Amino acid sequence: TTALKNGSFRHDIHYWLGKDTSQDEAGTAAILTVELDAALGGRAVQYRESQGNETEKLLSYFRPCIMPQPGGVASGFNHVEVNEQEHVTRLYVCRGKHVVHVKEVPFARSSLNHDDIFILDTKSKIFQFNGSNSCIQERGKALEVVQYIKDTFHEGKCEVAAVEDGKLMADAEAGEFWALFGGFAPLPRKTASEETGEETEAAVKLLCFNQGQLEPIGFESLTHDLLETNKCYLLDCGAQMYVWMGRTTSLQQRKGASEAAEKLLTGDSRTKSHVMKMIEGYETVTFKSKFNEWPPTPDLKLSSEDGRGKVAALLKSQGLDVKGLMKSAPVTEEPESYIDCTGHLQVWRVNGNAKTLLASSEQSKFYTGDCYIFQYTYTGEDKEECLIGTWFGNKSVEEERVSAISLASKMVQAAKFQATMARLYEGKEPIQFFVIFQSLQVFKGGLSSGYKKFIAENGLDDDSYSEAGLALFRIQGSGPENMQAIQVDAVSSSLNSSYCYILHDGNSVFTWIGNLTTSLDQELIERQLDAIKSDLPSRSQKEGRETDKFWELLGGKVKYSNKKIETEQESDPRLFSCILPKGIHKVII
Repeated sequence: TTALKNGSFRHDIHYWLGKDTSQDEAGTAAILTVELDAALGGRAVQYRESQGNETEKLLSYFRPCIMPQPGGVASGFNHVEVNEQEHVTRLYVCRGKHVVHVKEVPFARSSLNHDDIFILDTKSKIFQFNGSNSCIQERGKALEVVQYIKDTFHEGKCEVAAVEDGKLMADAEAGEFWALFGGFAPLPRKTASEETGEETEAAVKLLCFNQGQLEPIGFESLTHDLLETNKCYLLDCGAQMYVWMGRTTSLQQRKGASEAAEKLLTGDSRTKSHVMKMIEGYETVTFKSKFNEWPPTPDLKLSSEDGRGKVAALLKSQGLDVKGLMKSAPVTEEPESYIDCTGHLQVWRVNGNAKTLLASSEQSKFYTGDCYIFQYTYTGEDKEECLIGTWFGNKSVEEERVSAISLASKMVQAAKFQATMARLYEGKEPIQFFVIFQSLQVFKGGLSSGYKKFIAENGLDDDSYSEAGLALFRIQGSGPENMQAIQVDAVSSSLNSSYCYILHDGNSVFTWIGNLTTSLDQELIERQLDAIKSDLPSRSQKEGRETDKFWELLGGKVKYSNKKIETEQESDPRLFSCILPKGIHKVII
């Protein structure tokens, strides 16, 4: 559940199907998902997830990974025999940089290759085999899985060993690893289909669910006009299947369409296809993109209290405790961004009385002791728009602030006063600023000549950020299009349970996950790692389970906060009329 800017909520419902589940159980799960969607007001997006082919969205909820266990839970469809046995040696393959896909493969040498990372889980030792073509980020994520296996299935009491692809019997641990496979032998190369990892793109088909049957709809061009509000449709795109349900369809129609999609996948043995189901008016961007044209979506807002009440009634009828379900948490409305990130951005650092253009790779790296000028051009409603702004770091010097304003004013003049001018201060930026940059890093210290001169004249220490030094970053933001890494003092009092952090010192990199953070916060920290320390593996530290090394780098453990840092709310705009010698000049503040 995600809180939206208008005060309502967006729901994503996932139902997961194990590889050995029956068709009856899969069909029942699809029907129950439709019922839950109806209880939530009929606006949730539903995802069908199958074992081994989960979406990244689902995997991001579970850290570090999903590891399905053999067997099942006894039910009306399934009889389970409890059979406790000794530890079974298992081989897993791990793929993914941000979220990890873990899949059990046959315990055989032929399962290994040079491109992936494998985990061999034996009774007394866990081996991580790093393929020679695997990247550092993947190895770091696989190490988290190794730690998870050790804590979960070995009660933390087993050895861990890393084996590098290419090291033969001369290495003791490599020798022990290969002995389990009957000795070393050259590894096979992936087949062409395995290397691409992609299925052949299928022709798009549109099917209408009518009286229990799926009827194909012929079309020359896939347009929105083909969809009728009193019917359900299946849009079959091969690897992706979408179920679209008109707003006036009945609950029975929606259940029937979901069952039909399940049967179609089962009958065609399409285990790798993903299914997304949505109601008219709440379509996803990916679904709309399949159509040649799609009209603007009206604002269909449903009271969150209304949907919550329906869920409460549904659960109460099943004898479940619904205490607290009707209490809604206050939603802090975030100003809506009216600028996207598809325009052209240029950034300059102010150096004394001049400005230096930054390379595109350096545009999102700001220093708190510097001033910056940015120019952003984008397509407006009826013309090309231009925004010229200045950003002042909290420790920037007055002389360079004055220079920044003067230089930006000249740029506005050069644009024949067609540009909008903005002045921004560190810590008080509007959301539109963050959306332009998407991923922003704010470092301590400064690189400008004015800042260097100021600290030299005043005998101050230069604490400017160093990639090889000790640094702590707080990660914040509302999504991949609005995320920041803010360097803070590298002491434990800078930590906050409501945030995630990155700590590095030389070749040591740690990520710290606060107990009050969400799966979205944890996704952002993975993305910021790529920007700050993409060349080194990181060690994840969960609050309350930190290593001694982590606290040692921060100078010891002390008390820290758990309250979210509140941002200053934007006030209403005010218009001032300034009478000047040459006439009246209006300024928006």
